[in-house]
Amino acid sequence: MTETQQTASPVAPAADTIDIPGGESSPHEVPGDGARTHACTGAQLRRFIKSRPYVPLHELRRRFELGGETDDVSVLDTDRGPAYVGLPPRESGLLQELVRQGEVGLELSLDPPVPVVVGVFPMRPVPRA
Repeated sequence: MTETQQTASPVAPAADTIDIPGGESSPHEVPGDGARTHACTGAQLRRFIKSRPYVPLHELRRRFELGGETDDVSVLDTDRGPAYVGLPPRESGLLQELVRQGEVGLELSLDPPVPVVVGVFPMRPVPRA
C-alpha cells in the first residue's frame, strides 16, 4: 500500500489516506505515528445498533475499532439536558444525529449524578420477514 497526502483544507488539517486497489481511498486516517484509526458512517452505526436489542458503549468502540484517547468524552444534547458519552467527537456527532432523528435511544447511568451514556438501543426495531 502507498500513502498519499490530501491537499490542506482551510477547515481541517491535512490527513493521510491509504490507497486501495481500484483507485479508492480508505476513510481510515493514518496519524503521524503510522497507527491506523478507524471510522464508521452514520448508516453503519445505525445498522449495527438496530441489529441488536441493546448495545453497550464498549461494544461500539470494539466493533468499529474506534481509537482515540482513553479519556475521550463528548457531550450529547438530549431532551433531559447534556449527557456525556465516551466516544471520539466524530462518532459522538453521528450518535447525536441518530438520537435527534429518533432512531436510537440512550441508556444513562445517573451515578454519579451526571448523565453518562453506558449503552444504546433501537427506537424502531427493523422488522424481520
